[in-house]
Amino acid sequence: MGNLLPQPSGHAALGHAARHAASASPQAAAVVSKAVVRAAAWLGLNNAALAEILGVSPATASRLRDGSHQLVPGTKPYELALLLIRLFRGLDSMVGGEEEPARSWMNAPNRALRGVPAELVRSVTGLVETVAYVDGARARL
Repeated sequence: MGNLLPQPSGHAALGHAARHAASASPQAAAVVSKAVVRAAAWLGLNNAALAEILGVSPATASRLRDGSHQLVPGTKPYELALLLIRLFRGLDSMVGGEEEPARSWMNAPNRALRGVPAELVRSVTGLVETVAYVDGARARL
């Protein structure tokens, strides 16, 4: 049987662990929020792409970019942001910090991934697979 009690909304809906993480580390929220915005810009991802990747509205992505919104630790958008940052860090180390080769790689068909990375990362599965691919490629270097 499902839970018939009213479910909490807003901050209360985050659950104990997420509430603890959010209150314990406001700096983490700021750092991850800024880092994911920088990573998206470096990878050539616009607001619509960032919103789709993080599972937030385009308006939220826009507020994230202008600094008026922060991701909450312990939430899905925060976890997805960490994956996108990991992708950025992996590509950055592979291309020596050069944006253009990374953007080219993101927008070119990739036979191993069976798609274009910039399109694949818009789904959770595609993001995880793309990060795993880049991690594997880095390990071979």
